[in-house]
Parts: sequence; structure tokens; C-alpha cells
Amino acid sequence: MNIILLSGGSGKRLWPLSNDIRSKQFIKIFKKDGGYESMVQRIYRQIRSVDPNASVTIATSKSQVSAIHNQLGKDVGISVEPCRRDTFAAIALATSYLRDIRGIKEDEAVVVCPVDPYVDDEYFRTLKLMCEKAADSSASLVLMGIEPTYPSEKYGYIKPVSSGGTTTYEFKEKPDAKTAQEYIDAGALWNGGVFAYRLSYVLSRSRELLGTDSYGELFANYADLEKISFDYAVVEAETNIEVVKYSGTWKDLGTWNTLTEAMEEDAVGNVRMNETCSNVHVVNELGVPILIMGAQDMVVSASPQGILVSDKEQSSYIKPFVDEIDQKIMFAEKSWGSYRVLDVGDSSMTVKVTLNPGHKMNYHSHDKRDEIWNVIKGSGRTIVDGMEQVVSAGDVITMASGCRHTIIADTELQLIEVQLGSEISVEDKHKYELE
Repeated sequence: MNIILLSGGSGKRLWPLSNDIRSKQFIKIFKKDGGYESMVQRIYRQIRSVDPNASVTIATSKSQVSAIHNQLGKDVGISVEPCRRDTFAAIALATSYLRDIRGIKEDEAVVVCPVDPYVDDEYFRTLKLMCEKAADSSASLVLMGIEPTYPSEKYGYIKPVSSGGTTTYEFKEKPDAKTAQEYIDAGALWNGGVFAYRLSYVLSRSRELLGTDSYGELFANYADLEKISFDYAVVEAETNIEVVKYSGTWKDLGTWNTLTEAMEEDAVGNVRMNETCSNVHVVNELGVPILIMGAQDMVVSASPQGILVSDKEQSSYIKPFVDEIDQKIMFAEKSWGSYRVLDVGDSSMTVKVTLNPGHKMNYHSHDKRDEIWNVIKGSGRTIVDGMEQVVSAGDVITMASGCRHTIIADTELQLIEVQLGSEISVEDKHKYELE
């Protein structure tokens, strides 16, 4: 099975755990084998359990690439979107990536789905069936229709229309509750945003609507491509469609209210609640304890990015308030490990950095700040202006502005990085190749 996972998101609705770099799919909140896994780790594991040989490609922005490599390793394919242009451009680019970069033939089928649904393994068996149907049937598109559990106003609907012994489908955007019930009574299914097709089909739509099906040309001109969804550009104009029904578990965990419904425990992290609490979920990523007493129907979340205390229903309306908050990214996962901002001053910033064994930072320099590394755990090597030095807990390394430097972890390596300068920004960085 060839599968494309669409990984987007601005990181606003699950603040403060999410941010512009750490979207909801990277939050480790689901219990697994004594630890926690994220949405993307969960869905990748489920794909592998159903089809160990599946070819997985993630369509995403550049800002998410490091987190994907950190959580899934280097084997997963990544189609990088230079900017956001909605799902048609993303799917066209990823489809051309499969042909031009991964070498997959045009007559092979691929299935496209979001990276963040909360589903059971039957969902992935349905994806495999859709991929097989797309390869073998005469349909141009195979869609997943999800059996509705209530007349939702949040989802689009796939409505069957019978005429002359044949069935076609109409696509209805998010209706009001009364109309949604009428759709359900007529046999309509929720539109799950899942599509299967032969590569040649979307490549032809790409030539027709975007002027090219070349990966190189699409990538180079991506910012100029029309911003339109796959539903509007392709699905609604296509009549040769087959629908596969999925009736298993399916939840859209896009808000705190829905996310807490899928949590297996009430609290993650250092949390205490007394017996008078009811329907309260707490996620604490800080090193300080949180005590909750007498709360009802609440969500509490604490991270270096901030603290949220909200009624569960009201938590769905968080986005405009988060939009007003102007702050640095306080936590991020990188391909080599992770960092967490501990303190921000007028001319300094203090960061805790964790490097995974065998990984290293980019060899880089800064024009407008000095840096001091205090190694607090593990062992490794630093390279400063070409000179290599073995380091371990207790060592201090100082780099003046303009100095080229990196650190390589032999074991898990933790250090406190102090940045000193009148102008500290992520843009002040030059990367170099190690000789």
C-alpha cells in the first residue's frame, strides 16, 4: 500500500501544548508501553501493524520535518510544501514526489488521509481495501464514507443519488443540524477526507489545473499555485466515484474537548486531584506540581508555552485568544533531539537542550550573540572552529559570535545553553558543512 499522510495545522487549538512548530499530531499524550506516544506515532504504528511493507509519505511544511524525523526516524518519505496552498496543491506535489523522487509507477494506486484521526486498526484495513479498489476498478476516485453517529454540523457529507439503476454521489458541505439529519436519513455518510486513486489520475488533474505534473516545477512555483482544496478542485467535479464505508472508531481530536475524550487517564505529568473533581483532565509538561480541587468539566494544561485553565466546552473557542499572544517558540523537537526555553531576558536566553545518542546539531555560527554550553548529562564531542574536544557532565564550552560550532552526542546528552546578545533571534544563524 502506498499512503500519503497530510500533516498540517497551525498549532492553535491545543495551546499551550501546540505551537507553530509543534502541531497537535506531535503531542505525546496517548499511553503506550509505560510511556506516551503522539498522534503521528500512533497512526504510523497502526499502518505498520496492518501493512508492514506500506510505503508511507508525509506531506508537510518545512517546520515539521525535524519533529517527524525525531518521532518516526529517517525511513519515512517526506514531501515538503514550501508554503501553505491547501490540500489540492499538497496532494498534487506529494503525488508527483512519489513518481519523480520515489520512482512509483503512474498506474499504481495511492491512498491519502489526514495524519491525525483517532481510529482503530479497521480504519487502516479499509485504507488498504480502498487502495486495492483504486488499482483494480474503473473508478477514478475511491472515497471513504464514515457512518455518522449523530447529525454533526462539523463535517461534510457524501450523499448517494440513485438514477436509472446507477448510483452517483453528491457532496454537501457542513450543514445545520436539521439538514444533516435529513442527509443521514437519505443514507449519507460523513466525508472522512480520505481519497484513493491511481497516480496517473491526479497527475492528469495537476497538468489540467496547475499547468504541470513535474515535481520540480510544482515545487519551484508552489507559492503561485491556486489555493484550493482537493474536494473543490477534484472531488466535486468527478462523477466516476466509488465509496467505501467505514463503521469503526473515528474521532477528530481537533480541540481540547474532543482530545480529552480519547485520553486513557485523567492526568499526564505531575498532577494531583482530590475526590471532589469530576470530568477533569490535566496535562502538565512543567517540572512543578499541579493541584486541582473541586473542579468540574475542566481542562488544565501547562507547558513552557503557557497555562490553560478552561471549561471543556469553552476550550473549543480558544483560537482567537491564542492569536493575540505574541511569544517565542518555547519548545520544539528537532531531528537531533529537542530544546526547551527556560528563561528569556532583555539580552539573554537560557535553553535546555537534549541531543539523542548518535545525533548532532548543524555546524553553525551566529553574528549577534555569544553562547555558553554547560553540559549537565552524558558525553559527546564539540567541534569549535574545526577543533574537536571530548566533553561530559560538568564541562563548559564558550563560543564567541562568529565562531563555528556543533556538538555530537555519543550518549544522550543534555546541556544548558546560555545565549548572550542584544539581538537574539532564530534568523541569526549560518550553517556550514563539516570537513
